Amino acid sequence: MVILAPEQLHRDCLVFDAHCDFLSLTVWDRRRFDRRLDYGHLDLPRLLEGGVSAQTFAIFALSQRHPTADHPTVEALRQVEAFYQLAQQNSGRFAVATRAAEIEQAKVRGSVAGVLSMEGCEPLAGDIALLRVFYQLGVRCIGLTWNRRNAAADGIAEANAGGLTDFGRLVVRTAYQLGMLVDVAHLAAPGVNEVLQLAAGPVIASHANAFALCPHPRNLSDAQLEGIARSGGVICVTFVPAFISSLPEQASLERLLDHVDYIVQRIGVEHVGLGSDFDGYDGVTAGLEDVTCLPALTAGLIRRNYSTTAIRSILGLNLLRAFRQVAG
Repeated sequence: MVILAPEQLHRDCLVFDAHCDFLSLTVWDRRRFDRRLDYGHLDLPRLLEGGVSAQTFAIFALSQRHPTADHPTVEALRQVEAFYQLAQQNSGRFAVATRAAEIEQAKVRGSVAGVLSMEGCEPLAGDIALLRVFYQLGVRCIGLTWNRRNAAADGIAEANAGGLTDFGRLVVRTAYQLGMLVDVAHLAAPGVNEVLQLAAGPVIASHANAFALCPHPRNLSDAQLEGIARSGGVICVTFVPAFISSLPEQASLERLLDHVDYIVQRIGVEHVGLGSDFDGYDGVTAGLEDVTCLPALTAGLIRRNYSTTAIRSILGLNLLRAFRQVAG
């Protein structure tokens, strides 16, 4: 058996990140994608340097988040257009992926596959027909809420939060019928429970950690971890400092690996993935300062005695399996 060095193993793995917030920045702040920047967490040169095979780009369109933003549906469409412009302008290095095979093809080519997700149902404007429209536009993952209440459900920041609305339940059912993953990140606990009851396939948490190690409301309880595992889903550990440590200034790669260890021990290695939330948070997680640091995560998994098979699963194959099962 050939044993690969950490850097070689990382380059050999299919690396699939479940969440970043770059799209809103390229629309609102004109963030460049095609050149290496000395700020932010990612751009195309750094994605390639970090060995990323597939990056999920979230549509985040809450109008109150930016002074020039318009209605959430309009903002979402602007971000979809920006996403396709990234692919057109970087042909050969970056391509849109709506199926698992397209992600695998990007890995073979040495390029990056871009997957579209939606963070919060605000752009749907309470109309299930718009979910079908966004599916036709390439969206393959739907998160029901950000932190607040919307037409689908309550986010984790709502006091006395409830579960899904009738519209939210329709979104979940329709998403699986279309071939769209359902993401419970940001969703209040009653809504998470309802999604797990309704799910017709794997459920993901695109960027969340273990509440037992860091009691932040955005992290997942043991019962939630177990419910996602029963669905065949994936918890994508996130690099947000406040979700790694109760003292965010102490957040580090090693503390993130503690979350990986905990979740693996609780529900199994086949239910763990990556969900960086790059360009969606402030502060620094030491050792994971930007996407070029991902090989260090692979090296950390090796130090913690994960097998090559387990490392491949965590870095991308678990999420790819869930994606293939739902999206094709």
